[in-house]
Amino acid sequence: MRPNWKDNVLSAIKFLGVALVVVQTLSAPSYSQQSAVRDPIASPGDQPESPGPLATDISAAIRPRAIRAAMRRVADWQLQQIKNQPPNREWFYGTLDIGLMAASRTLHERMYRDRVVAVGKYFEWKLTPLRPHAPGNDYAMAQAFLDIYRTSHRKEEIAPLQKRFDESINVPDNPDKPVWWWCDALFMEPAAGMQLSQLTGDPQYARYVEHEWAITEHLLYDSQVHLFSRDVTYIAKHERNGEKIFWSRGNGWVMAGIVRVLASMPHNDPLRAHYIGLLRQMSEEVASIQGRDGLWRPGMLDAASYPLPEISGSAFFVYAMAWGINHHLLDERIYRPVVEKAWRGMVKHIYQDGRLGCIQPIGGGPETYKEDSSYVFGVGAFLLAGSEMEVMSRHRSR
Repeated sequence: MRPNWKDNVLSAIKFLGVALVVVQTLSAPSYSQQSAVRDPIASPGDQPESPGPLATDISAAIRPRAIRAAMRRVADWQLQQIKNQPPNREWFYGTLDIGLMAASRTLHERMYRDRVVAVGKYFEWKLTPLRPHAPGNDYAMAQAFLDIYRTSHRKEEIAPLQKRFDESINVPDNPDKPVWWWCDALFMEPAAGMQLSQLTGDPQYARYVEHEWAITEHLLYDSQVHLFSRDVTYIAKHERNGEKIFWSRGNGWVMAGIVRVLASMPHNDPLRAHYIGLLRQMSEEVASIQGRDGLWRPGMLDAASYPLPEISGSAFFVYAMAWGINHHLLDERIYRPVVEKAWRGMVKHIYQDGRLGCIQPIGGGPETYKEDSSYVFGVGAFLLAGSEMEVMSRHRSR
């Protein structure tokens, strides 16, 4: 599906990008200065000088018990790190809480879910104040809240989100600045809208998601390389080796977003085949550039320029491809070896106390960092990956 009336405008933006870049980069600070009331400051991660030793007692075996043990070690460490911090609904904690909900189901451990419930109750199930420069980020936490609602069916847990979507749907398109102007947003908001349609039976939220997704995909997806630029500022940028810059975490956001949309999309939706095709195209490209250690570098097409692997992007790739295998959308013979190798690679970056390292800090493109760098969104991605790897491992053990 393509919004034809936008084609010429979006094509021009792809080639020029200048006007949109100015709007995005220069206007963002003014929004936070004007009216955005942020949640209390909570540290999303760190890069300590002395992180301690890497774990020697965590198995990288692709077996249910071993996968669950790795997930538990990482999840428990992360909860310990944030136990004295104030509740937070920012996208980085929203991503963690999405992962904690998956871990709660996989590990049959209620305390992970209870953490998310406590955040929801503290904020009365409301999202962060809407910031025009990054509206999609506000919906990451909504996915965790919707997960709670699936079993509780308490109207107050879904009403604020439904009101926010109703408001968003009524905002006219801005040809100069799409709602989701950066690829990360394809993880943050679309799944929440698709889940909301599924839970309420109202198709308008799904239609809104599909409309906005098409605009962003048309703007940022390279149909030859089968990867997404982070935003229009990256379309003309190149790595040291001359290749285009494609950010691993950014593309991980997209692939995770695809499968989370598919998870709630009706099987008779006419656009379902498009999302499946996109998952297959991206998976093929991602698998073809997997590192020898099983992981992917921040800059996907210039691994030599980035000495360390990047766990958050790698984890999202594993999550998406394992989900595709588990739902019979990806060929298990091709992709199972890919995700198994990647899982083994990720487990090697768990420290003895449970810290998950090699996670690039908050940013907008490929960067360097320390080996012990750990951030909450990467932990969320790892827990999502583990939840699907555990399902896949049980299939073999039958």
